[in-house]
Amino acid sequence: MATPSTETASTSTTSTETASKAAAFWLASPGEGELRETAIEAPKSGEVRVKALYSGISRGTESLVFHGRVPESEYARMRAPFQQGEFPAPVKYGYASVGVVEAGDAHLQGQTVFCLHPHQDSYNVPAESVRPLPKGLAPERAVLAANMETAINGFWDAEVTLGERVTVVGAGVVGSLVAYLCSQLPGVEVQLVDINAKRALFAQRFAMHFATPEHAKAGQDCIIHASGHPDGLACALELAGPEGRIVEMSWFGEQPVTLPLGGAFHSQRLTLRASQVGQLPTRMRPRWDYARRLDLALTLLQDERLDALISGESDFADLPHRAAEIFSAESGVLCHRVRY
Repeated sequence: MATPSTETASTSTTSTETASKAAAFWLASPGEGELRETAIEAPKSGEVRVKALYSGISRGTESLVFHGRVPESEYARMRAPFQQGEFPAPVKYGYASVGVVEAGDAHLQGQTVFCLHPHQDSYNVPAESVRPLPKGLAPERAVLAANMETAINGFWDAEVTLGERVTVVGAGVVGSLVAYLCSQLPGVEVQLVDINAKRALFAQRFAMHFATPEHAKAGQDCIIHASGHPDGLACALELAGPEGRIVEMSWFGEQPVTLPLGGAFHSQRLTLRASQVGQLPTRMRPRWDYARRLDLALTLLQDERLDALISGESDFADLPHRAAEIFSAESGVLCHRVRY
């Protein structure tokens, strides 16, 4: 891995405070991460200083970023809040930070909060960018909040109704969370499908049916695809019943996708639609904003059984040395938690 280097964050020309130091994880080049030292001033009016406790690594989007596979056409749309640098690299990326407010807004000082911020041990952000954790939510589990937001959007886009047969293809963090949400509706029969039979353990916790693709039940009302692999989407098409709907939650980056649309896709009048967390569904926009959705995500993480989705933890100082392993295709990691 590259050796640590130094970068200077933007500062206020009117500040008389001495800059303090923080460390941030940067992708120096595709496949190579490093910790960089950054200077941060005292919080300005309307800002808070957050001391990180944990952050979460999402193997979906963050894996594509780490390997430099963000399509050039998506550089602007895929920017994370508070990202620095540009794709493919060098870039500071990430969006699942939990910490304690140690300076700034008096109403927030001392509170444990979630923020859509890259992996960094201390940072300043506008006060409205942090969301206090609900009472009783463990900070260790709150790193799943960004994934839960994505799952909420997928659930809304799927428009699941009472009594439906729903299949989620891909038992990663997002797929498992959207399956969890669907299972809360009365009468809904949820099937979780994954090529890794070990993922059955999560399904068993919530009384869901689990199957590998070759044993999955067909004739489903709604299939939500979240495996990130073209074969998973082809599986979703095969499992749909007549007039069934398929919701695509995976982001493939630069990977081309070929689909078997010459089979039953047309004769069964199937519907394929995209779901992406960057936009609220049209019908929700008059009443919902991103802050309300994030508050909902944090509230929905109260269930301690969701800890099963955090499959490992390591120190922030070790992240440059662990990143390649975490993001490798063979790792089997769900959500990896970084401890500060």
